[in-house]
Amino acid sequence: MRNLYSSQNLIRLVVGLVAVGLVVLAISGYLTPIFSTSVSPLIKTQSWLAERYLAFKDFFTSPKDMATLREQNIQLGNEVALLQSEIVQLQENLSQAQILYSLLDFMRSNPEHEYVAATVIGREISPYMQYMIIDKGSNDGIRYGMPVVTQQGLVGRIDAVIGNASRVELISDAKSVVNVRLQSANVDAQVQGSITGEMSLEMVPQATDVQVGEVILTSGLGGTYPPNIFVGQVLTMQTKQNTLFQTGSVQPMVDFSRINAVLIITNFDVVDITPLVP
Repeated sequence: MRNLYSSQNLIRLVVGLVAVGLVVLAISGYLTPIFSTSVSPLIKTQSWLAERYLAFKDFFTSPKDMATLREQNIQLGNEVALLQSEIVQLQENLSQAQILYSLLDFMRSNPEHEYVAATVIGREISPYMQYMIIDKGSNDGIRYGMPVVTQQGLVGRIDAVIGNASRVELISDAKSVVNVRLQSANVDAQVQGSITGEMSLEMVPQATDVQVGEVILTSGLGGTYPPNIFVGQVLTMQTKQNTLFQTGSVQPMVDFSRINAVLIITNFDVVDITPLVP
């Protein structure tokens, strides 16, 4: 009996020493390769099972998720379209505000005139007529012959009026003739429109030295327009022998295709001097 008891104690001692040795070896890192080799198959098996589980789950749930995603995409697309529309509207409002501010600034800088602001609501697309339609008419005190301007310069004059709208003959129209003054040369001349919309400088005395870029203003002669309104600049000049006058081409101050709003000068009385011209 004593021998059996001693054998059990010896076994316990050996097992304890082996356990302590294994712990020491594990702490020291000597058993790491063995653990990696033995555990690696288990980890690979768990990863394989997890991938199959996720694939199985996606197979049965993806149709619902795709429908949800499509619905969300449609909703987001509608929101983006709405925001883009609002941005365009805000930009348009800003542009209109800037135009109105510029017109107001022009009115303050030229207090000798009285003005009515109008919006352009139509344009003539024919190459043979140069005019636009505005949303102010006789109900607003607009009359035939009133000059029309923007903050850049002269646009034209009223040539037809109804109750709530008017037609503006542009200075680029073939029937338009504007009496002007060359600012630096200080001589009088005329700016003539054409059926193509191009503007020419006429009746410039032959002896006058006209430089490219010369500023052209209304002279006030002829009773059609008030003086000192910007008309354009000289682009080119041509001099021909045995002629009394030079001619040239004119770049208008106003881009007629981009006008959205104008000012009508309402306190200028047009004087028809045609009967007095010999």
